[in-house]
Amino acid sequence: MLTLGMALICVFSMTACSGEADTSANAESMYGITQDSAVSYADQVIGSIQTIVAQGMQDQYAADAVISTALDSWESAMEDIGEVQSMSGHTVSADEDGVTIDVHVDGSEHDAEIVITLDDELALSSITTNVEYSFGELMQNAALNTILGMGTVFVILILICLIIYCFNFIPKIQAAFSGKKSEPEEKRETAPAAAPAPVPAAPAPAAAQELMDDGELVAVIAAAIAASEGAPSPEGFVVRSIRRVPASRWKANQ
Repeated sequence: MLTLGMALICVFSMTACSGEADTSANAESMYGITQDSAVSYADQVIGSIQTIVAQGMQDQYAADAVISTALDSWESAMEDIGEVQSMSGHTVSADEDGVTIDVHVDGSEHDAEIVITLDDELALSSITTNVEYSFGELMQNAALNTILGMGTVFVILILICLIIYCFNFIPKIQAAFSGKKSEPEEKRETAPAAAPAPVPAAPAPAAAQELMDDGELVAVIAAAIAASEGAPSPEGFVVRSIRRVPASRWKANQ
C-alpha cells in the first residue's frame, strides 16, 4: 500500500510539472517569453506598484486606465493582506489572446494572487489582486451580504407602508386648508341683512265707520217719521220743525 501511494504521488507530481512546463513552453514558443523572463517581469511590475502606493503617487497615473485600476486593486487588497512577506509560485500560461502570469503573495493576514495579463502583442492589459479567503470567511461575508440585502428590503417596505399610510391624512389637511380659506367667504355670504322698514299701521277699516253712519242715518229717518206722525222716536231723537224767518226780521237782527 505504501509503495502504491508513493507511486501515485510521483505520477501526480510529474503531471503537474509537465503541465507547468507545457504552459511555459507555449509562452516561449508562441511569444518568445521564457519562464525566467516572465518571473522577472512580474516581480518588476509588482515592485513598481508597491512603490507607487507606498509613496502616494496614484494621482500621477490617473490617466492610464490599466495602471490606475491596478493601483486601486492593490490598495484595497492590502487591507486584508496585511504585510507582504514573500512572493512565490509564479505560473506562466499562454493562449491565442496573450500571456497570463500568476504570482502567489504570502501576507501576514491573508494570502493573495496577483494576475498579470498581456495581450497578443505583449502589451500590459490588466493587473488584478485577488485576496484568498477561507471557506468560513466566505460564508460569513455571504451571510452578512444576505442580511444587509434583506434588511434593506424590509426598510424600503416599511418606508413604503408609512408613505401609503400618510395618504390618509392628505384629504384632512386639504380640507383644513380649504376650510380656513372659505370661512371669510361664508361670513360674507351669511352677513345679516338690513332690517326692513317698519310697516305703518293699517288704518281703521272704513266699513265700520260706514256702518255707524248708516245706523245714525236710519235713526234720524225713524225720528222724522215718528215726529210727522206725532209719536215719540224709538231712539230718543227729537226732530224739530224748521220755520222760515222773514227777510226783514233777519236783516233787522243783523
